[in-house]
Amino acid sequence: MSSRKKHGTGTPATLVLETAGVPFMLHGYDHNPRHPSFGQEAAESLGFAPERIFKTLMIQLADGMAVGIVPVTGTLDLKALATALGQKKAAMADPAAAQRRTGYVLGGISPLGQRTPSPTVLDSSATEHGTILVSGGRRGLDVELSPADLIRLTGAITASIRA
Repeated sequence: MSSRKKHGTGTPATLVLETAGVPFMLHGYDHNPRHPSFGQEAAESLGFAPERIFKTLMIQLADGMAVGIVPVTGTLDLKALATALGQKKAAMADPAAAQRRTGYVLGGISPLGQRTPSPTVLDSSATEHGTILVSGGRRGLDVELSPADLIRLTGAITASIRA
């Protein structure tokens, strides 16, 4: 797998990958704003098994924000994520606060290149795949990379956080 650049695809996420010299592939599709699920839309549009496409969710903890990354086929178990981070409870972050913190719009929040990095937990199912897809930093753009590279670049821990 090698990096593939297209005009106009540079985002903070792809810049992080390029700077680190990490192999990745960009996968773009035409985003339909009426589709009910960003993750399912990506799976359908790109033709990848939905278990390999992961969504990035911003979480509010008692002492700040965190990132939970789970397959689009499931939902985030907030209690499991809180436990993985040594917290008592967690809630979904306010969408506007998530956008401000990451510098990305909803549906395009990438775990990579966030304006203010946050503690990150990747669902352990990601390690079952050679590569996974996460948002590339805007709606309609995913990046495919190895789970090990994602873990290294985000400082993520892995835990079973999918409900």
